[in-house]
Amino acid sequence: MKAISIPLKLINLQDDGFHLLMEVVMFKEKHLAVLDTGASRSVFDKSLIEKHLSETLQVSDEINAATLFTTTTTIQATIPQVKIGSLKIKDYETVAFDLQSVSDTYQQFGHPPIMGIIGGDILMQYKAVIDYKKLRLKLYKQK
Repeated sequence: MKAISIPLKLINLQDDGFHLLMEVVMFKEKHLAVLDTGASRSVFDKSLIEKHLSETLQVSDEINAATLFTTTTTIQATIPQVKIGSLKIKDYETVAFDLQSVSDTYQQFGHPPIMGIIGGDILMQYKAVIDYKKLRLKLYKQK
């Protein structure tokens, strides 16, 4: 298996503890995502998905995506490619939430906006290892 190493940024959200941020590329644009080992699956910001995939969206009233952040309306979509470091995930089936309140909180503390949450589905599939000392995420891709 080949290891892909992704740099992480550790930020302090005052009373909320520490969060790890990572860069992801979607729709040929760089975005920041929270690395959330407690999220059952990865989710992305609804406005970003709507902007790029408006013709192919499905609105969902009920979804089983438990994350740190609560939300109401969700949409389902397929992102043509999500790039994390040199890892390319094609046709990623996702749910999208309104992450504006999360982004607002980050920006309130002087951090950049958040466009996604990388959760257990991707972390498990690619056998993620988080190195807090070196602030690196290692993902393992089958050759």
